[in-house]
This record gives sequence, structure tokens and C-alpha cells, in this order.
Amino acid sequence: MKKDLKKVRNIGISAHIDSGKTTLTERILYYTQRIHAIHEVRGKDGVGATMDSMELEKERGITIQSAATYCSWKDCDVNIIDTPGHVDFTIEVERALRVLDGAVLILCSVGGVQSQSITVNRQMTRYKVPRIAFINKCDRTGANPFRVMQQLRDKLDLNAVMIQLPIGLENDLQGMVDLVTMKAIYFDGDQGDDIRYEAIPFDMLEEAESRREELLDAVSMFSDELMEAMLEEADIPESMVHEAIRRGTLSLELTPVMIGSAYKNKGVQLLLDAVNAYLPCPTDVENTALDLDKDEAEIVVSNNPDDPLVALAFKLEDGRYGQLTYIRTYQGLIQKGDTIVNSRTGKKAKVGRLVRMHANEMEEIDGAGSGDIVALFGIDCASGDTFCGGGVNWSMSSMHVPAPVISLAIKPVDNKAQINMSKALNRFTKEDPTFKTFVDHETSETIISGMGELHLEVYVERMKREYNAEVEVGAPQVAYRETITQRAVFDYTHKKQTGGSGQYGRIGGFLEPLEEGEYEFVDNIVGGVIPREFISSCDKGFQKSLVKGILTGAPITGVKVTINDGSFHAVDSSDIAFQLAAIGGFKQGYSKAMPVIMEPIMKVAVEGPSEFQGAVMGSLNQRRGVIIGTFEEGAYTVVEAEMPLAEMFGYSTTLRSLTQGKAEFTMEFATYKQVPKGVAEELVKAFEAKKKDA
Repeated sequence: MKKDLKKVRNIGISAHIDSGKTTLTERILYYTQRIHAIHEVRGKDGVGATMDSMELEKERGITIQSAATYCSWKDCDVNIIDTPGHVDFTIEVERALRVLDGAVLILCSVGGVQSQSITVNRQMTRYKVPRIAFINKCDRTGANPFRVMQQLRDKLDLNAVMIQLPIGLENDLQGMVDLVTMKAIYFDGDQGDDIRYEAIPFDMLEEAESRREELLDAVSMFSDELMEAMLEEADIPESMVHEAIRRGTLSLELTPVMIGSAYKNKGVQLLLDAVNAYLPCPTDVENTALDLDKDEAEIVVSNNPDDPLVALAFKLEDGRYGQLTYIRTYQGLIQKGDTIVNSRTGKKAKVGRLVRMHANEMEEIDGAGSGDIVALFGIDCASGDTFCGGGVNWSMSSMHVPAPVISLAIKPVDNKAQINMSKALNRFTKEDPTFKTFVDHETSETIISGMGELHLEVYVERMKREYNAEVEVGAPQVAYRETITQRAVFDYTHKKQTGGSGQYGRIGGFLEPLEEGEYEFVDNIVGGVIPREFISSCDKGFQKSLVKGILTGAPITGVKVTINDGSFHAVDSSDIAFQLAAIGGFKQGYSKAMPVIMEPIMKVAVEGPSEFQGAVMGSLNQRRGVIIGTFEEGAYTVVEAEMPLAEMFGYSTTLRSLTQGKAEFTMEFATYKQVPKGVAEELVKAFEAKKKDA
């Protein structure tokens, strides 16, 4: 069961929308002989790409869920996760990067570094994931890989270095020059199966030599031997250059840039060689866990198959045969029949079925070792749980989950739809940590929240298709917040006398705005005026007060509460009395602290032909947008702006009609800002009216 971890690669394929992630994965599966025919993403053959297994994915030609597969290339086992490009499905990218050791960042040679490329790069940096950049679509009109490489340096601040040069571009793309081996490489045969090595074309020799010098200068920083060989002007062996590129990539200080066209079957095999040569194996990456038995002390996970099992459940799926849990093993072995423990709940579970995933198909296996990505059946857990064996009680640090920014009210059309809807919501919230659902007590409506219109639209569609739950959808709601703008003092006494013992608690202190974070509680009580056992009751009361503000009923954020005075009664004071006193004190202080409404501001990038630039900027200004900058990229212009989410509903339709359908936009959450006075008044009025109706 033991295997050489040096021969394992766990990689993700991430990029902006429509950069060719799924097409590239399809080619990789073909060349590694996992599939025997290539299918296109929007295939005319009606099959669709292997990794887009959901009906909706095939129809729309987009990836919605990340899909896992594995293959072998030149004696290395490669686990691959193909992730979505739409920012609405950002959690799929987060959770994939959390468990991967390396990644391939794909860029379109025409579009270059786009807004989502920036987001994905930021996520890779957050999880310290070494990456290779692959400039795809070099066969398209307007392809310019050199411009894209410069953008990697300027926009993403990466030390990007080309290790290949294209031979021809656009329709003339014939192959590439490898700057490490200094050979020209061509891909013959219908599917580019036959790789042919030739001498570099004479007219490219000079450029190839100067680019090789650039490459050697950049990578010599990571190898003393290489630097010495260059100074002595000695022959430089290929292995020395490969080793230097690998060291630079693993240290996150170098990004090798490769080029090709997945659609035209050029350059994919060389990318696989680079994955084996430059991206880390599980032992190259240091992963840490917290020892829950030792006061959450940080421990480095060993990757040793002889140590107790530690595995992270990073994704859940409700399949035909029950819950499927994707896990990444970090140390130890997992085998059929083993008993594993969920470190969050302490519950034991027996491993019944263990499978290796290939998109939506699965392969039964008996066991898996350290560094593997496999799936378990019938294990009850949540996304982000750690499973342990052999008596250890560790927890892997979980992934970053962004807060939802948009909500919709949904209503089932009949009783049957009601039952099916609750089944669907139960499953979706378990699978996707960014998808939330709750019932609004005032209106009794079911509210679903997520990362964007497309995110919620996909879930509503899946409810209808997969659960036969017909629902009516209300207007989208923005996730507003309330906060305070000045310091305010409170002194509140809660007193209640009914038959028997009463309730008594007095709290004094002040509220003030908190620069960073959502809530902070400071205990400045001296002399025991509030007994120690009731301090946490005060904290609980304040936290309950944050759930609903007085202006629009939105959650309150950015408040620091300090208590410095109070009094108690030997008999009548209790936990509940001080909780209620805290709630009363908070209300008293909050109304004096000049509360304001905050709204989510989105970072929007609109990309379209330059002739429509004026119309695009006008449409953004009309919607309360602040334009940050514009970039000319050939015949295209990218306009970046900060826009209130409330103004973005239906923007895609407006944009299409303004630009004859030629422009597209992406948006992601940026920050919360105070709403203008006029808008705030309307929101407060609407909230008052809603309260009256209720």
C-alpha cells in the first residue's frame, strides 16, 4: 500500500471564465489515456466535457462544481481538480486550493489577466500554493502571450518567466521552442499525439537565445551551481535548469510561464511534464494541524504512512447512493473497514466504501495513502471536518468562507414542493458553505443567500430539476449591515418583580465604533459590582442585540462594547437578568450612537469593444458607481469600478443592450460602505412599512 510520495501531484486548474480550464482537463485525460475520445465543452456530439457532468453545466457550457479526477503521466500519479471560473462559485475554488499542493493558472492569450484571474491568484497566495502559468488559446486572433506575461508581472506581481516561445501565433501556431532544451517542438497527428523535436527555426534563433538568457538570469537566483556555471561560461546541463526552476516555483518566488492551445492540442503534454518537474509533491509542502488535546498547539503533519491517519473532508456531495465525502489524506493510511473519528464532533464512523473519483464516475479501492484525494460513502460530516485515526485528536485549519452578499425569498407552489424544497435546501447548505438559508420570522418567507445572482439562479434551477420542487422567486435582497458612528454611553437597569424571586441587573458602560472586526467585548468591571459569573451573560446579551438593528432590521457590525459599572442583587440577579440588562443597555446606547446603514460594494470589471467605452461608463455612473480605472487592451477596453450591489440587479441585460451583446462583466465583493442619505431614508421607510404590514 505504501507508495513513493515523490511521484504524487495534487494539482488544481484555475482561471478566469472561459480561459479553457475544462478543455485543458479534457485534453490531459486524453493524453494520460483516462478517456479515449475528446469531447468539447459545448460539444455538438451531445456528450459534453467529461468533467462537466451536471446537466446545467452541459447546457450553459460552464463549470459549476469542482470535479476531481486522477491520472498517471510518466510514472507520476496526478490528482486533478477542475474548478469553476465564475466568482459566484468562489467556494469551489477555495476548497480545492485548500487541499492542493500545486496549481496551474490558465490565462487566455487574448483576454490576459482578467478580474477573476486576480481573485484566483489571491486565493493561491492565501494558501501558499506554487503555480505554473499556462497561456492558452494562442491560436486565437489577437493572441499575444508576451503581453500576458507582462501583465502577470504588473497586475499579479508574480516573477513570471517564459520557458517556451511560440512558433507562429493565431492561425499560424505550429508549435513551440523549449528554452530549457533549446529545441523546437511540434505536435503531429489529428489529436497532437505525436511529438516531434527539431532544430529551432533559423529566423527565431536570435530571439530564443536572448529569451534563454533572461530565463537563466531569473532562475540562477535559486541555484548557486547554475550561477557558477554561468559565470564560468560552462555548458549548463538541462537537469540543473529544471532543478533551479523547481526550487524557485516551490518557494513561490518564480512562476514558470508555458504556452499552447488546448483546443488545437498543442502544448498539453509539455504542461504535464512541467507539472511533474516543477510542482510540489505532498512532502514538499508543510501542512499544519491543531492538537485539540493539547490546547490547540500547532503540529506539523508528517505525510508518513506509518503515522496515525489525518484527513480533511473538503467537499460534500449528495449522490445517488447517499452522501459522498471528498477527503485529502495528510498522513497515515485509510482502508476499508477502518474506524475513523471526526475531531469536531468526536463521533466514530466505519469506512464502508472507499472510491477514487473520475468526474461523476467512481472506481472502488481498498485503501488510500498519505497525499491521496479520494471519497468516502455514508459518512455524516460537514465541509471542513478533520478525520483522525490511531488515537490522535487533531484538526486541520479550515478554509476561508466568504460571507453571502445577496438574498432571495423563495416560496413553494404547493405542499409537495414544500417537502422537496426542504430536502433540497438541506442538501445544498451542507454541500456549499457560502449558500445559507433561513426563515424570516416577520414574513415567514424562506430566504436563500449566496455569492451572486448566478449562484442563486443555479440553485433554484437545481431544486426544480433534481428535486422536482417548483418554487416562486421573490425580488433579490441585498445583505445590508448597520453600524455606529460615534461613542455613546448607556446605564440600564433591568428590574422585574413577579410572585417569588424577581429579576435584577444593572449595567453601565459605552459603545464605540470598531475599526477592524465585527464585535468586541471589553470587561472593565472592578470591585465586583457585577459578579464574575454574570460577565459572560452580559456578553451573550450584547451578542443577541447584534442580530437586528433598529433602522432596517439588518445585522449590526463594527461595535466595541465596554462595561465599567453595574450593580446586582444577592437573590434576584441571574444569568437571564444580566442578559436582558445587556440587551436593554445596548438598545439605549445604540440609538444615541448615530447608527448608519452599510451596503455591500462590489468590484466590477466590464470588458468590451472600445467603441462602447462611453456608454459603459455612463451606465456605471447612473448606478452610483465610482470608476477606478480603464485599461486599453487592443480593440478592447476594461472598465473597473466600485458599485453598490443593490444597483447591479439586471445589469447584464442593460449591458447587453448597450453593447449589442459584445461586452461582459464580472463582479466580486470588495467592502461595506455607508449608503447615501436619500437611499438610507428609503430603506428605513420600507422597513417601517414592512413592520406595519406584519
